Amino acid sequence: MKKEKEPIGIQEADILTCLYREPYVSQRLLSEKTGHSLGVVNRCLRTLWEAGYLDDMTQLTPEARRLFSETAPRNAIILAAGFGMRMVPINLTAPKALLEVNGERLIDRLILQLKEAGIRDITVVVGFMKESLEYLMDMYGVDLVVNEEYAVRNNMASLGRVLDRLGNTYVVPCDIWCDHNPFRAQELYSWYMVSDLVDPDSAVRVNRKMELVRVPEEEAGNAMIGIAYLLEEDAGKVREDIRRMLADGRHDDSFWEDALYGKDRMRVRARVVHSTDVVEINTYEQLRELDADSRQLKSDAIRTIGRVLECREEEIQEISVLKKGMTNRSFLFSVRGRQYIMRIPGEGTDALINRAQEAEVYRTIRGLGLCDDPVFMDPCSGFKITRYLDGVRTCDPLKEEDLVRCMEKLRGFHEMHLKTDHAFDLFGQIDFYERLRGGQPSAYRDYGETYGKVMQLKAWLDTLPRDFCLTHIDAVPDNFLFYPGENGEELQLTDWEYSGMQDPHVDLAMFSIYSLYDRKQADHLMDLYFRGSCPPRTRAKIYAYMAVCGLLWSNWCEYKHTLGVEFGAYSLRQYRYAKDFWRCAMEAEEGPGKCTL
Repeated sequence: MKKEKEPIGIQEADILTCLYREPYVSQRLLSEKTGHSLGVVNRCLRTLWEAGYLDDMTQLTPEARRLFSETAPRNAIILAAGFGMRMVPINLTAPKALLEVNGERLIDRLILQLKEAGIRDITVVVGFMKESLEYLMDMYGVDLVVNEEYAVRNNMASLGRVLDRLGNTYVVPCDIWCDHNPFRAQELYSWYMVSDLVDPDSAVRVNRKMELVRVPEEEAGNAMIGIAYLLEEDAGKVREDIRRMLADGRHDDSFWEDALYGKDRMRVRARVVHSTDVVEINTYEQLRELDADSRQLKSDAIRTIGRVLECREEEIQEISVLKKGMTNRSFLFSVRGRQYIMRIPGEGTDALINRAQEAEVYRTIRGLGLCDDPVFMDPCSGFKITRYLDGVRTCDPLKEEDLVRCMEKLRGFHEMHLKTDHAFDLFGQIDFYERLRGGQPSAYRDYGETYGKVMQLKAWLDTLPRDFCLTHIDAVPDNFLFYPGENGEELQLTDWEYSGMQDPHVDLAMFSIYSLYDRKQADHLMDLYFRGSCPPRTRAKIYAYMAVCGLLWSNWCEYKHTLGVEFGAYSLRQYRYAKDFWRCAMEAEEGPGKCTL
């Protein structure tokens, strides 16, 4: 039986590839072209001759040409589906693939470089703003594959859409700027690209054998670029691992590179490039460093900051994305040593929130100690700038001390009996969010029955005396902010965009359902708010509000789903509140089930 050849080393591959492109002249010339020492060149030539890849004239043998044919790149997959959340505020108008450097779009440059290397079969996996990438099909003859899960899963799901195309394949992220073409018509082994830049966030470093070994969390490694080349054998293992990991259900946030690891290292070799030759663009400031004249840097958000804070755009520094909210995107930045947060409305928000009414709320609560007054609030665009609170933490809904303070803060706000000219209509909003789906039916099979039961509660609620005043509506744990103050830890209530006239007890219902409380936990919250025991009829009323608000936010989630935004288990739990707490309200001591509706 014929013995399989051992894979050649990286240095031997460099020498053999150089000889494939140009005939042998001298070892010194090979040394200059490959960057390897004369000693390494001499050793590699001897190894290649012994392996049967070079003849006595240092020319490639038929065996070597067969090897090049077997390992040659056949296709490329470009991953371009994600939000690019760290690119705020740029990603409001374009996906990362369309960022421009020196007047050239990133994805156009990558495709042209692939074609220059002879790669014609190119697949682009799209998701966020997919329509803006449709032109690639006509301009370059590429194939587009849509990843519908781009909002709820990381790029492993994108590669999972095209696993049948993986084999002798370049896998390429769309946010890479390559000064020199990194793609070649000849590849002899699988590799993953890293740079010589030290990166504290990297998971790997290159060892002496050109292997990519894991590094402990507290150590730095080589910056991970993301471009890879996979021969069929390694592609087969990646396909198997990605299918298994996606089916597992615990890898929604996983990168496809997680499928490259064995025990303590990647299964493929390292390809190291200089940090200036290949640049991954993850942030606004990285783009500005690479091309200060890029037209995408001229965003409305940046211009607004410059105008409001009376600064030059280059003075806006340390831009970093904050956790994406359910409604908005926000980013942290500094100007002249002082930090601020800019709030940018998310997808479809203009249909959900009246920014003029939000501005009215901020005027109403100004100076009352409920929250820091915004530095700037635009009632048209929804842009909002606030000062950054250092050392802030949010309420822990399972921590008793936090709940006591938050309920005191909330009750104190309600007792101010503030008034505005607009109300928040719970039942009207349920119907409004339903209409926004444009006739698309609910994903829940028993929605009609659940809707009918929730509407039953309206008739009962309308019989109750309710003291309407300005109500926060979104008084959830994440919007109670604890921060260091002059007299110890202080507390404020933020994010007033849904606020309006309503029964203030709605805020208790909202806090409970966002915290995913069961009935016992919700009861305890009510008792804290009422500084003793919540009156029975009020308790039943809050149960009813929990059901109503559950359906409201379930409909909200279903509308956001039509925009490609997902909230996972949150949306399912909200629908369950509509059903379960309708029953709690009906069964309560003084609830609607004890009277004639």
